[in-house]
Amino acid sequence: MHYVYLIESERFPDQRYIGVTNDLKQRIPDHNEGKSAHTSKYVPWNLATYVAFSNR
Repeated sequence: MHYVYLIESERFPDQRYIGVTNDLKQRIPDHNEGKSAHTSKYVPWNLATYVAFSNR
């Protein structure tokens, strides 16, 4: 499965990020561990929503 997801920063409510992954369960912890340069300064993140697709 492939996922398009929206996360929102807990500390900075106006900060949102849209991403694509094939491993959503791992991707959100990666964001919260600062592994993405685009999202590391706004941790922690909460998953707001996602859509699953069978192919990319």
